[in-house]
Amino acid sequence: MILPIIDLTNQVSDEKLISSLNLIGDIILRVPDICETTTLSKFLETFQLDNYWIFPFKDIGSQDIEHVIKLLDLGANKVVISSSQILGDGNISTLPPDRLIANINSRDISDIENVKKLIKNLSGLVSGYLITISNDETVSKAMRSVSEIFLKDFNNFVQVAQKNLLPSGGISKVGLILQSNNSYLSSSLEFIKRLSEEFSAELVIPIDQLTLDPDVNGLLNIADAFSCSLKSDRSDGLFITAVVDERGLLLGIVYSSIESIREALKTKTGVYQSRKRGLWHKGATSGSVQELKKIQTDCDGDSLRFVVKQHGTGFCHLNTRTCFGDDSGLTALENTLQSRKLSSPTGSYTQKLFQDSNLLHSKIIEEANELCSATTKENIAWETADLVYFSLVKCVANGVSLTDVEAHLNQRAKKITRRPGNAKFEWNKSNENNEKQIPLIVTNEQPDTNKIIKMQRFNSSKIDDIQRISLLQRPIIKSSDILSKVHPIIDDVRKRGDMALIEYTLKFDKVQLSTPVISSPFSPEDMKIDDTTRQAIDQAYDNIYKFHDAQYDRSTLIVETMPGVTCSRFSRPIEKVGIYIPGGTAILPSTTLMLGIPAKVAGCKEIIIASPPRKDGKVVPEVLYVAHKVGASKVVLAGGAQAIAALAYGTKTVPKVDKICGPGNQYVTAAKMVVQSDSSAMVSIDMPAGPSELLVIADNTSIPSYVASDLLSQAEHGTDSQVVLIGVSLTPEHLSNIENEIHKQASRLPRVDIVRESIPKSFILDVNDMEEAMKFSNDYAPEHLILHFDDADKWVEKVQNAGSVFVGAYSPESCGDYASGTNHTLPTYGYARMYSGVNTLTFLKHITAQKLTKEGLKNLGYTVMRLAEVEELEAHRNAVYVRIKDIEKE
Repeated sequence: MILPIIDLTNQVSDEKLISSLNLIGDIILRVPDICETTTLSKFLETFQLDNYWIFPFKDIGSQDIEHVIKLLDLGANKVVISSSQILGDGNISTLPPDRLIANINSRDISDIENVKKLIKNLSGLVSGYLITISNDETVSKAMRSVSEIFLKDFNNFVQVAQKNLLPSGGISKVGLILQSNNSYLSSSLEFIKRLSEEFSAELVIPIDQLTLDPDVNGLLNIADAFSCSLKSDRSDGLFITAVVDERGLLLGIVYSSIESIREALKTKTGVYQSRKRGLWHKGATSGSVQELKKIQTDCDGDSLRFVVKQHGTGFCHLNTRTCFGDDSGLTALENTLQSRKLSSPTGSYTQKLFQDSNLLHSKIIEEANELCSATTKENIAWETADLVYFSLVKCVANGVSLTDVEAHLNQRAKKITRRPGNAKFEWNKSNENNEKQIPLIVTNEQPDTNKIIKMQRFNSSKIDDIQRISLLQRPIIKSSDILSKVHPIIDDVRKRGDMALIEYTLKFDKVQLSTPVISSPFSPEDMKIDDTTRQAIDQAYDNIYKFHDAQYDRSTLIVETMPGVTCSRFSRPIEKVGIYIPGGTAILPSTTLMLGIPAKVAGCKEIIIASPPRKDGKVVPEVLYVAHKVGASKVVLAGGAQAIAALAYGTKTVPKVDKICGPGNQYVTAAKMVVQSDSSAMVSIDMPAGPSELLVIADNTSIPSYVASDLLSQAEHGTDSQVVLIGVSLTPEHLSNIENEIHKQASRLPRVDIVRESIPKSFILDVNDMEEAMKFSNDYAPEHLILHFDDADKWVEKVQNAGSVFVGAYSPESCGDYASGTNHTLPTYGYARMYSGVNTLTFLKHITAQKLTKEGLKNLGYTVMRLAEVEELEAHRNAVYVRIKDIEKE
């Protein structure tokens, strides 16, 4: 077997190959920095991997533990860390052993006594090892004669490492990396086979040395690499293969060959070897095809298991789902419910539940309550069966399968951050005194209007490191679910253009349009607003324009790096930009100002605005008025992923843009990430984004009513908004005053129903001093940060991570949202660690130039030629040489 490795610092695009590798085992992802996860996140959004390891280039330290935990929580199977770091850092050694792999250099295994000592010290701390041979001579010898030199030492290491079973079961996984001049070397199938048979080890091979196609010179076919380690005791060389569904239920027994495995991996379908008919594509004639989900070998390597998604009537030629009779239990119930959903007998109770969601919800609550009251074994089983039945009806009604449910359970099993075990706010009887509760996820249930609107409370001295990490985390966005809905919309708009836009606007916004675009000059009647609103917009426009214009350095940077060599840099506007203005629960002319003004200041030739229409099919007049002021040429009457797709690819009426900016819900954000990663779209975006968030740091000099108003100003954005109050040694009385103000002010808000959901999942953290407060704030990296205390100015220099900072009691976040001059389109979800908010530079690109005189080229030429020689790029060297030769003749 092999361990494929993908270097994420390089461009990775072979989706078919990666998808097939995902079917046969673990994949190692080489990442530049475990703390910077943008590249990793984008990769995992594109390539949905089941089992992957994280292998950072940089060593892991104590300060990185929370990042390791986060990656493991999010789904990484294992993290590779150097053995010296594991043994030298007590915090690293506290991580789960079954999720750690030790990276070991070959020189550390040259002595058997050293091996025994190393394994003894790592025992119980890791579940496997990666051995790297980096010496050229050793590599060449290992490649030339696998029984010589290194493999003797490697054999000693493996025997010690795999002497005892792991506490969790199985043996230690061992991978071998052959490395020369910092590039990996692949090897022969014989070498891979020997590693597997004699050492139970796997060869690490870069993805660029692998292929799905047979007989590609210099590349290794992954099916051959997978199969070469298999063993068959049959005269025909076939392998017994158990075929199971996604839940592991056995469908039937078949045979596989190397040829069928090769074809299965290439087509990602169930392909087997019939002893009578040869290669067998399951379902090719019957229609009962299989989507291949995984190929696994047993512990002895002499039989296979194909995990498939079965379509059609079933697996068996007798038109049953399995070759062993009818399904039973949950699988049978799920099949029955799916059948009842399509058609059911007259008077069917199940059909009634499908049609009446209120009845179904009531039954789920009723059965859950009865299960809680059950005491005997028989009653608990009975009530559980009832609850499972009604829960499955809800699942089937909404297209959720048991496989989907188990996928979530499997994902949760990968988490190492433990939940506190408390009930959600509305069910927790002891919530008032529970300081270790982790922020809650918003439910879809109606909030209790009689409850106090109150944030959760924590004390930094009473929470442990795991709970602190949980407080820093935002709610997990299920990107795979979102992307599965976004991709079809993007593809549809790309194919059908305006017609798709019109249909989606009717579907999602309930508005029938004749055209999806209005063009400038815009109708004065459609921009009609009252004088007070116009004056407010005009003043905000002036302030925002003034601040963003001051950011634009229109001069050309010129530097003479050496005599005769002049380098320069100048800016140019991005020609066509798309600005997305959400509709949803609020009218947002302010966002139009914040995005349109810097684009105008930058000098963008065309500004296209996209925003969902009102019910009358027109644009919000305040937004259209701002569109006119900033010089927008068109307004696209669409929202969501469909608007992003239209801007990215263009339609008959919507110009294709070069960059898309603007906030939106999770579907808009996902669509922006998708089009940015599509090279055919040739479009960039401003930044990733999540729900609105705000963090306030306040001490006893703060004004409770001001603090409460600031928190509520963000909490009213949406039910997924999160606000945080860091209280610095607040007295109980002062904190109580803030909490009272939150409830009192919230109760008077028109959007109180939203606040009733967002505030209870937000939290207050009591800390001892300002240093601790700033440390937590920088770790949290909030979108908005308010410093609400008397000497706030002197603490601004301590801010390392934040979208925008509001200094002092009289700097409410609302001013930045609307009219002070700074921009309110800011990084959320912790992205303030590496992203800036939108500014004038967002709409500019910088171009560099250089000019060399004869003297300059003569002074620099030999340096360039030498570096080109080192890199073995002869044409580069020659381009300088021909000129130098002429200069020296003069």
